[in-house]
Amino acid sequence: MDSLESELDRARDLSVADLADAIAEIGFECTRCGACCTAEDDDPHTATVFPDEVRELQAATDYDFRDVARPMPYGLTETDDGGVEGETFEWALQTDSCGDCSFYAEDDDGVGACTVHEDRPLVCQTYPFSVALAGTSQPMGEAVDEAGLVRAHECEGLGRDISRDDAEAMAATLKERAIRELEEAIGVRDEYEPANPRSGAVVVHDSEGAKRPDGSAYER
Repeated sequence: MDSLESELDRARDLSVADLADAIAEIGFECTRCGACCTAEDDDPHTATVFPDEVRELQAATDYDFRDVARPMPYGLTETDDGGVEGETFEWALQTDSCGDCSFYAEDDDGVGACTVHEDRPLVCQTYPFSVALAGTSQPMGEAVDEAGLVRAHECEGLGRDISRDDAEAMAATLKERAIRELEEAIGVRDEYEPANPRSGAVVVHDSEGAKRPDGSAYER
C-alpha cells in the first residue's frame, strides 16, 4: 500500500480539469431532497468535519463545540447505561434527536436547506463525490458509480446535467478535500498516543492531539 505521504502527493497533483471531466461524465444536480443531511433508517447522520471546520462553524453560529460536532461513533462501544466509551479518530457533525444533521432544516413545503450553507464543511460541499485515493473517506457507504478517480455515492441527483463551470468548481473543492483528508490522516498518525481512557470516557484523536468530547485537550 502506498504511504499516506505518497497519496498526499498524488492528491496535490490531481488535475482539476480531469476531475471536472469525471464529474460531468457522471452528472449531478442537487435536488434538495435532504437525504445526505438526515438519518437513514436507524443510523444517525455522520459527516466528517475537520477540527478547524468545527471552529469556523462555532464562529459563524456562536455555538459551543458540542453543538457543532460530536465524536465519530465508529470505534466506540456502548456502555450498560446507554452511553459510549473508548477512542475514535474523527469528529462528526452534531445531530438532533432524530439523528439528522443539526444544521438541516425544512421549510413549510418540506424543501430542505442547510442553515450554515456558506460555512458548511468540505464533505458537505462535495457530496455525493469522493476521490479514490487511499486515506480519503467514502461518505454514505460504498460508491455506486465512478469515473477515473472520482467516486459517486448514493444520491438522487446523480446522472443529471451539470454545467462546466459547476463541474470545475466542484472538482476544485473535491481536490481541496482530498488534500485536507490526507493531511488530517497524517496529522492523526503523527500525534497519536494511546489514551487508555477510564471506563465511560471518550477520547477523540485528531491532527491536533487527543481531545475530550467538548474539544478540550485530553490529559493522560
